[in-house]
Amino acid sequence: MINIIIEIINFISILISFAFIGYFYTLSIQPMKKKEKMGEKAWKYCEKVRMLSGLFEFIVIINFFLWIWFPLPIVQGWIINKNMWIGVIIFVIVMIPLMLIMIKRVSDAGSDTLSPSKETQMYGGIYKYIRYPQTLGEFSMFIAFGFIVNS
Repeated sequence: MINIIIEIINFISILISFAFIGYFYTLSIQPMKKKEKMGEKAWKYCEKVRMLSGLFEFIVIINFFLWIWFPLPIVQGWIINKNMWIGVIIFVIVMIPLMLIMIKRVSDAGSDTLSPSKETQMYGGIYKYIRYPQTLGEFSMFIAFGFIVNS
């Protein structure tokens, strides 16, 4: 009985955390536009909500690994392969290009990765091709985590 309660709490935590990731990350973008209404404190505000987004992202990753031991009863038969190493191999294959995107994003954005900065110009590097590479990289990584937890 206690396992079912933990499974349900874990699943609800994943859903709520995903919603908060999207909500807080969305609030953290466009600090220049927010500066028109909030003034200079817009930069600090955007930094705080981006950190909150990162916190919920960390919670989701923990929940994904808890999913290995506490999947919902309705999906216990939904495994990718009986051999767990297949999921690990797929995880690595999917993560390599995503990590390259993330590394490129961090190198182009610098400290703006975690805290928006008015000094960082988002027009060169990877930003010539995609406006929000962090979103592409991070949200796609959650698909890869599904493979490593074999579900």
